[in-house]
Amino acid sequence: MRHLLPLLGLLAACGRNTAPESTLDVVPFVDPERYMGLWYEIAAYPIRSQEDCVGATATYTLKDNGDVEVFNQCFKDTLDGDEKSITGKAWIVDAETNAKLKVQFFWPFAADYWVIDLDEEGYEYAVVGHPNREYLWILNREPQMDEVLYETILEGITESGYDLAPLVKSVQPEG
Repeated sequence: MRHLLPLLGLLAACGRNTAPESTLDVVPFVDPERYMGLWYEIAAYPIRSQEDCVGATATYTLKDNGDVEVFNQCFKDTLDGDEKSITGKAWIVDAETNAKLKVQFFWPFAADYWVIDLDEEGYEYAVVGHPNREYLWILNREPQMDEVLYETILEGITESGYDLAPLVKSVQPEG
């Protein structure tokens, strides 16, 4: 499995930004039940394990024990390409906000998954980062995102100390 979508990419450090971890803010609160379901990758920092992926999605399912099943999927090279997928798990590490999680695809390795922006009203988009700012994903409930909203999200990402230069828009099916 070479793709290992948004969450697995957190495991391969590549040194994009050395901003201190303590300065990355997360959203005030994430309702885990509302966060569950299908998310489309709208843009991300590229990672080697995902370089031939298009149509990347992540589906989160809340388990009875409070953990989250993570199912990541994409297609090789084109939207009609061979499907690639991997299943992992995540768990909340900050019960006050529920915005800081750990994710694991291969034991014993686990990585930070921080929700740094979220449509708190409708849970229609989310921005996921890592405290060292080496990873970044913009997620949406639909395969396409309104361009004005996208630009607004980019402004917030910049204010959070991320460099937009490495950010790449993802290929997704139309509407």
